Amino acid sequence: MSDTRAAHTELPPHAQLVHMATAHWVSHILYVAAKLSVADHLASGAKRADQLAGATKTHAPSLARFMRTLAHLGLVTEEDGTAQFALTPLGEALKTGAHGAARSAVLTLASPWITSGWERLLESVQTGRPGLEQALGVPIFDWLATHPEEASLFSETMVSFHGAEPVAVAAAYDFSGMKTIVDIGGATGNLLAAILDRYSEPRGILFDLPHVVRDAPKLIQARGLAGRVTIEAGSFFERAPEGGDAYLLSHIIHDWTEEQCLTILGHCTRVMRPTSRVLIIEMVLPAGNAPHPGKMLDMMMLVGPGGQERTEPEYRTLLGKAGLRLTRVVATESAVSVVEAMIT
Repeated sequence: MSDTRAAHTELPPHAQLVHMATAHWVSHILYVAAKLSVADHLASGAKRADQLAGATKTHAPSLARFMRTLAHLGLVTEEDGTAQFALTPLGEALKTGAHGAARSAVLTLASPWITSGWERLLESVQTGRPGLEQALGVPIFDWLATHPEEASLFSETMVSFHGAEPVAVAAAYDFSGMKTIVDIGGATGNLLAAILDRYSEPRGILFDLPHVVRDAPKLIQARGLAGRVTIEAGSFFERAPEGGDAYLLSHIIHDWTEEQCLTILGHCTRVMRPTSRVLIIEMVLPAGNAPHPGKMLDMMMLVGPGGQERTEPEYRTLLGKAGLRLTRVVATESAVSVVEAMIT
């Protein structure tokens, strides 16, 4: 995630602010491009706007204007004298199944159901209540539990959004000597798979809600790890699997209120051995005015699930309330760090 303040700094201050205010235009345009599967329709070669209009069931003159705007954004090129549009390498990344799952991410992050929460950011700042919960009528994860298509896209989005992190975490933190690694709320197992790919000794337990882990076997099998990973369905608000040398909480703690975080951590501490560790993988916020992508993500936590990003001292305080001692923070080559904690 780029730092908004660093973009277009050659512009005068008022122009920078105007540019920031139009950022949602691009988000809506990308969403429509993904929804219409424009990249998939152009995968076989260049097409005219009227040809695309038939395939996408759109208004041809309006689609031609839309395609011209996609060319402005660099997703397609308009071939001189032919009025045909072809994909660029950037546009290729929007195809279904392309590396990085950008299409799933766009269909989630720029979706009407997500943006309905951002429309209530002012209310969230004024009241502390998640705007998305007000828009949907229920908490985000309860809503996803009853919307399987969006839930699958959400899982793919997390893989896309945090794409560089699993390998970076596996490289930065030493998992050697561990026998069992428990991934609490691990979704489809992307992080756990990256760790087991790098370390041949441990086995893994992937633990998440039934509707979330239903997509996990496909990823685990594709990575050749079916014999080393046990998938358990359950809620981290009710329990945690026993027997772990490490309990991974990757982008879990930032989703919830302090009371809910203490419940999750409490279930971990109850099954941990004295030598076990809790490993919180999150964007640890730097102090002061230093820019950091986590400071933007913190606003998504405010309007979305109602959680928050934290500084190292804030993690130390939270962990202390759960009977855990923060032992170290391990930086990675990505935006996240590994916050290590052990039983006090």
